[in-house]
Amino acid sequence: MSENCDSKSSKNRNSNENKCFGSVPNSGKTDVKYDVAICGVGGQGAILASDILGRAAVAEGRAVQAAETHGMAQRGGSVENHVRIGSAYGSLISKRGADLMIALEPAEAVRYAHLVKDGGVIIVNTEPVYPFTVTTGKAEYPDVDLMLAALSESFDVRAFNASDIAKSAGNRQAANVVMIGAASHFIPLQEQTFIDCIKALVPPKFLDVNLKAFELGKKSVQ
Repeated sequence: MSENCDSKSSKNRNSNENKCFGSVPNSGKTDVKYDVAICGVGGQGAILASDILGRAAVAEGRAVQAAETHGMAQRGGSVENHVRIGSAYGSLISKRGADLMIALEPAEAVRYAHLVKDGGVIIVNTEPVYPFTVTTGKAEYPDVDLMLAALSESFDVRAFNASDIAKSAGNRQAANVVMIGAASHFIPLQEQTFIDCIKALVPPKFLDVNLKAFELGKKSVQ
C-alpha cells in the first residue's frame, strides 16, 4: 500500500524530532568550542533562535550548555541568551568570550557587545524596536549607522534588515530564523542539521516560511 503525502511528512518530521531532541551529556564532543551570544528584546524570537542552535549542536553529538537571562518573560524587555558549543562546564559566556553574536535589534548589539571577543563576528538586524521611552518622546533612539560604525571598530559586523528579508519570505516574525541562516556561515555545524532542527521545532503551518527565511538569511551574508 502506498503512503500518502501527509504520512510521509509526518514520518520525516518524527525523524527530525528524534535527531534534534536527543540528549547529549557533558561528555559530548568537545573537540570544537564555539560560543554564541543571542540578544534582542522580548517577542523577537530569541528563544527559538537559541533552541535551533542548541538542538543542532545536540544533533551533532556535541556538548552544549545554554542560558537564558534578562527579560525573557516580558515582551519588550532586554533578552540575553548564551549557547556554548563544545563546552562541558559552565553555561554563561565570560566577558570577551563569544565568538559570535546574533543581535536581533541594533541597540541590543551595543548593550551586549562586551560579551564578544575582539575581532569576533556580530550579525545585526538593523531594524530598531523602539522602547516605551522613545515612543512617548521621553528619550531619543541612537542613530543606527553610528552604532554600527562604533561596533565595526572592534568587531566584524555583518548588518542587514532581517525583518524586511523575513517579510519577503512571508512573515516578518521569521527574522530570528533569517539571522540563524546568516550565522550558519560561521557556526561550526552542518547546514542540513540546522534545517532538520527548524523542521523539528517550527509548527508545520509556518515551516515553509521559516525554511525560506533561513535560506534568504544565508544568502544575505557571504
